[in-house]
Amino acid sequence: MYGKTHGPRKPKKDFPEKLTCISICLIMECIYDEREAVIPMIRSMTGFGRCEKVTDQYKISVEMKAVNHRYLDLSIKMPKRFNYFEASIRGVLKEHIQRGKVDVYINYEDYTEQELCLKYNKSLAAEYAAYCKEMSEQFAIDNDLTVSVLARMPEVLTMEQVPEDEEAVWKLLSHAIEEAVAGFVESRRLEGENLRQDLLEKLNYMVELVDFVESRSPQITAEYRNRLEEKVKELLGGAAIDEGRIATEVTIFADKICVDEETVRLKSHIDHMRNDLTAGGSVGRKLDFIAQEMNREANTILSKANDLEVSEKAIALKTEIEKVREQIQNIE
Repeated sequence: MYGKTHGPRKPKKDFPEKLTCISICLIMECIYDEREAVIPMIRSMTGFGRCEKVTDQYKISVEMKAVNHRYLDLSIKMPKRFNYFEASIRGVLKEHIQRGKVDVYINYEDYTEQELCLKYNKSLAAEYAAYCKEMSEQFAIDNDLTVSVLARMPEVLTMEQVPEDEEAVWKLLSHAIEEAVAGFVESRRLEGENLRQDLLEKLNYMVELVDFVESRSPQITAEYRNRLEEKVKELLGGAAIDEGRIATEVTIFADKICVDEETVRLKSHIDHMRNDLTAGGSVGRKLDFIAQEMNREANTILSKANDLEVSEKAIALKTEIEKVREQIQNIE
């Protein structure tokens, strides 16, 4: 094959190699993404992180702590000279934190405060000299202006601090914030993992309670039928018992105490919460809503309970749900 102006073209033998490299890169990115996607993480809303950075010129320390809060509430206490960086600081923090009342303390020491420079205002000195000469000529007096006198004139010579390198300060500050945030997030992750294990154990116990209620309900109906038949026999003596009437009464009683719908929904909520805890992420609000629904079902079971054992299990169920709700308040 020939080109229009450059003669014969050489075949591009390296194209398959380039394609292979691109394919490998894409595959590695997919593997990395999948690896990140399968790592579940539940984070507590309480945490602590600290970092200190020291150079020959500056010393910056960043300390963070957080407690529970419905939303993200950032409070940053820092020197006035860092006010320019506040928006950037908040942006860094919001990348890693979704909920909680977070207090951030930034301390700064500048080892260059003694590095001052002397500034000479030439134009002002020239004006002082010109006016002194004009006054000497106007009033016919000697002009005794000397360099030392001129140097002591206001604003002729001034002491100024060496301008601060904002880019270098922000680089050091941002690194300190990133490391403090990393420690802060890790402490939240560790506590979140403990919370998740505790919640999963509580959910398993709740399943046992619900299973007992489900298995006990048919027994309650059978026991009621036996008591009813014995009472009717006692009242009627040797007379025949109307089985149809007995069946009707038992059906009405069974319908009143039936908690099948409540137990099914409650188990569904438990499974849903377990799945969310396993999936990880910022699920605190969602888990709180599920816990409210679980409490509603437990209240209905308790109100329908016509058996001492079921009542005890329902009370234990409500107690466990309340413990779950308290723990959920700590989850981001």
